[in-house]
Amino acid sequence: MLGISRAVFVMLFFLSILIQDSTAQETNRRPNVVLVLVDDMGYGDLSCLGGSYLKTPNIDRLHSESVRLTDFHVDPTCAPTRASLFTGKYSAKTGVWHTLAGRSFPDKDEVFLSEIFKENGYRTGLFGKWHMGDNYPYLPQYKGFEEVLTFRGGGVGQIDDFWYNDYFDDIYVHNGKHEFYEGYCTDVWFENATKFIEVNQNTPFFCYISTNAPHYPYNVPNEYTLDLRKLGLDDNTARYLGMVANIDENVGRLIQRLTELSLIDNTVFMFMSDNGRSAVALPKTGQPFFFNAGMRGLKGSSYDGGHRVPFFIKWPNGNIGGGKDVDRLLAGFDLMSTLIELCGLKNDHVIDFDGRSFFSLLKDANSKWPERTLFVQNQRIETPVKWRNCSVMTEQYRLMNGKELFDIKKDPGQKKDIASENAEVVEKLRGAYEKWWQEISFRFDDYNRFYIGDDLENPTHLTLVDWHVDTLYRIWDQSVVRQRNFGNGFWAVNIVRDGVYEFTCRTYPKQEDTRLDVARVRISIGDQDITQDCDPGTSEVKVRIPLKAGDSILKTWFYESDGNSYGVPFVYIERL
Repeated sequence: MLGISRAVFVMLFFLSILIQDSTAQETNRRPNVVLVLVDDMGYGDLSCLGGSYLKTPNIDRLHSESVRLTDFHVDPTCAPTRASLFTGKYSAKTGVWHTLAGRSFPDKDEVFLSEIFKENGYRTGLFGKWHMGDNYPYLPQYKGFEEVLTFRGGGVGQIDDFWYNDYFDDIYVHNGKHEFYEGYCTDVWFENATKFIEVNQNTPFFCYISTNAPHYPYNVPNEYTLDLRKLGLDDNTARYLGMVANIDENVGRLIQRLTELSLIDNTVFMFMSDNGRSAVALPKTGQPFFFNAGMRGLKGSSYDGGHRVPFFIKWPNGNIGGGKDVDRLLAGFDLMSTLIELCGLKNDHVIDFDGRSFFSLLKDANSKWPERTLFVQNQRIETPVKWRNCSVMTEQYRLMNGKELFDIKKDPGQKKDIASENAEVVEKLRGAYEKWWQEISFRFDDYNRFYIGDDLENPTHLTLVDWHVDTLYRIWDQSVVRQRNFGNGFWAVNIVRDGVYEFTCRTYPKQEDTRLDVARVRISIGDQDITQDCDPGTSEVKVRIPLKAGDSILKTWFYESDGNSYGVPFVYIERL
């Protein structure tokens, strides 16, 4: 008996060592990272931030357990915010200052945060909106993401997306291939993100959930609008807030699953919005149900309401949380440096960061932090214009468009212009802007090009959404294509290698079998200018053109029988 007892004792002793080692490994393992980025949600739409018509209990709980960045700024629109988040730079430095028109995807040589996570052994997954390029080499799978479930363009149901998608039972792009998914879009993103986490629970992971909600159109299951309608909200507002309610429900389910998997303590969980609330979401009769936390401006505005957004972050194992506020002036481009430091990532790339790590502030809100001057702009034109729709920000002041000055501490609603009595402050901030403008303007006359004929993407699919045009460009909705109300523009391309290329020209994408009603097509690229008659009995016309490798400008025309013309909205280019 003594021998057996001694054997049992020895076995238990070594077992305890193994358990301790396992616990130590789990404790020392790099944290998992979950980033939830929602689209066009306003600062005041959450009940934890003062919204009174919609209850968001799950996000409220996250808010109570997180460090909250209360003066956190992004770009005033979608794609620029994403470019800044993932490169650690001002979006304009990457070539992004629009949400379309060939100015919505960063230069191919920019290093993305997701690439650094992958290089450090993290499993990486994107679920939802990308909006930083729909072609090689800008696609998420070429930017560090291993598992990708997304859609083309800036929103479900837009021109670039699979036609007839409407948020319910849609066809999305899974690892490069179109696949059908049953259910509501936001549910699909979170459900598949949860599966990704379950599969990779024993390995550090970076899970990026980027919802297209509550971006217009405001489609949501009716169950999320019923209680809101009882409050007297109009249909538009009820559906918009219903989308936020659905997001809240999904955030709650995800956190619950992380808890069940014993992952929540070593997971850095972040929640934020990509810009201010869209003006489309305003009630149709006045604004009785609209709360913007006292800020002036909405999405697209350089006033704070357009770019000051919620940002909550918690990491229990890292002692980050506890319902604390950090009120220092911070920006989206600070996040990349912060996560590199927080996760202990090795970065072998030479990156000229505009952002700086705020990790020390997450540990101690009173830690030393330098005074900074930051800049926000919303250009949305072909070539940026100095002082257009911009804000120069310090912790005390906002200089708007180089003219109006507001003391943001005393006047958070930006109502009283104090420029006339603070000429020295205005001059100082104008000088800072001039220096910044010189730093970012090197991109303005250049193009981030589409690469045609590469083995990794052949054929290449181009749409009118990415035309470069000289005028204000807002073409993204499928109805514009049906109405033929879109004019013309050009694509900036790079022909990867010499060869014969076949151009398939269509008035609608390939999944739409609509007959051509045009007489001729014309294609101008490089030194080639080809015109060919069209057969009205077909849905497309094919033109073969020999091309030399190099940068070029591609422009196309469809001519109707009466001589009217417009650009070819959908072009598929294949190197034969």
